[in-house]
Amino acid sequence: MVLQAQKVTDPKAFGKVAVLMGGRSAEREISLKSGAAVLKALLDQGVDAHELDVSDNILMDLRDGEYDRVFIILHGRGGEDGVMQGALETIGMPYSGSGVLGSALGMDKLRCKQLWQSAGMPTPSYLKVSASDDFDHVIETLGLPLMVKPAREGSSLGMSKVSDPSQLAHAVREAAAKDDSVIVERWITGAEYTVAVLNGEALPAIRLETPRDFYDFEAKYAANDTRYHCPCGLSAEQEAELQHLAIVAFDLVGASGWGRVDFMADEQGRFYLLEVNTVPGMTDHSLVPMAARAAGVSFESLVWRILETSFGDTSVGGAL
Repeated sequence: MVLQAQKVTDPKAFGKVAVLMGGRSAEREISLKSGAAVLKALLDQGVDAHELDVSDNILMDLRDGEYDRVFIILHGRGGEDGVMQGALETIGMPYSGSGVLGSALGMDKLRCKQLWQSAGMPTPSYLKVSASDDFDHVIETLGLPLMVKPAREGSSLGMSKVSDPSQLAHAVREAAAKDDSVIVERWITGAEYTVAVLNGEALPAIRLETPRDFYDFEAKYAANDTRYHCPCGLSAEQEAELQHLAIVAFDLVGASGWGRVDFMADEQGRFYLLEVNTVPGMTDHSLVPMAARAAGVSFESLVWRILETSFGDTSVGGAL
């Protein structure tokens, strides 16, 4: 059962709020942009919110600053993978979003896929690989094209499409430079979708369209030719199926509060789970605010509702 976040009507009820942003991950610059937008939205609504660019002294900074709770808007390692969530629990500091378990599993694409497979959920066929593996066997097993991914990285960093056997070794080395755990997936030809989750409810699905090989870092944050379709073009029944898959997949990994689930649909219209994002972007290019707007939820209201998830038990599943 999904518990609803505590409803707050008075900004003073949040107390003094630290907006954690930046950090040292490869997604630092995106986190700073997301954090600035979140901070402004909180301040505009009368919340006593303050920017904290995360350093090695973050726990001391939180104690010395006498903060009451934290809005986590750290993307990638150190903020989205359970590390920060665990650190905050050691000092009893309430925080937004998923807890340690959901954050750690959500960040790990390999274990997400293993978990989904065990529950009978659809996800592309894959192999875990290393630079010393027999790549002929990988191609014989999965075919071409392929998608190569570091298992624990965000924003499509280190990901590449492989269409020719000669490209595979280089693609694996590129992914391994980001993470020592690398997966190779069967390429799914079709449309890409994403579904935002907010307090146990799925927001309208978005269909992503890019002239690039896939929705990579450039398409996410810089390109002006990426197109976002919401309504997504699916029938009501198909979109309901996609939203249901998102909620189940999100719950299976122990995620909670808010986040996003990404999918591919093949040419026959079958959906495949790609990954869970437990601290998605909140920039002007970001998908969760876009889905929220389509559902009639302003950016300010979205940020408020995410902060509401900081009330309650964060010990296992998240701040709900």
